[in-house]
Amino acid sequence: PTSRNTCFQSTGGNLVGGGRRICSVRRDGGDAVCWLFVSWHAMGQSRSRLTLEEVNELRQTTYFSERELQQWYRGFIRDCPSGSLTLKEFRKIYQQFFPSGDSSKFSDFVFNVFDANKDGAIEFKEFIAALSVTSRGSLEEKLTWAFRLYDLDKDGNITRQEMLSIVESIYNMMGDSVRLPEEEQTPQQRVDRIFQMMDKNHDDLLTLEEFREGAKQDPSIVQALSMYDGLV
Repeated sequence: PTSRNTCFQSTGGNLVGGGRRICSVRRDGGDAVCWLFVSWHAMGQSRSRLTLEEVNELRQTTYFSERELQQWYRGFIRDCPSGSLTLKEFRKIYQQFFPSGDSSKFSDFVFNVFDANKDGAIEFKEFIAALSVTSRGSLEEKLTWAFRLYDLDKDGNITRQEMLSIVESIYNMMGDSVRLPEEEQTPQQRVDRIFQMMDKNHDDLLTLEEFREGAKQDPSIVQALSMYDGLV
């Protein structure tokens, strides 16, 4: 099927087409969830399949069908024969899709969210869980996922410095590939705009609720979070 909301199409299990159009929305706080699944580049033949028990478990915890889970698993194992994706491999995916910028810092941030058990690698269950939320989850689920990315120290709040660290990494990743609005030429300008819109009690902290409500009012964030509807 072809996704209307993304810059590629899925054909025979292989994702084809350019990944550059995603750069047009790479400037938002919430936009951080929208990059990765364009970059997971191919679904190929594999040495094995998920067991019935694994499929049943994942069908309970994700929004994918058995057929879709098996397709993603074959591709994952083909590209990661060890059964897990390392940080080094993760960085390479970004480098391929953002050659004009430095994506290393941003990929590190996202890797930390995917690596749910903090063992230094992304296993298939972690990968598919994140993909399920960002491609087919509700808006609330997507925003909660995005919040986890920006809350670097996991204390339940996003500080200005945390937001600035992420936004700087996004600007560095984009390089010169995107023309930014006049009022958002620098990461600091972007962060100031986000906090002006979201920080209702002016304490220089964003709670999950403030982040959710603010992101819903920003069309560019909502657009980015919707990019993966119908991806597979």
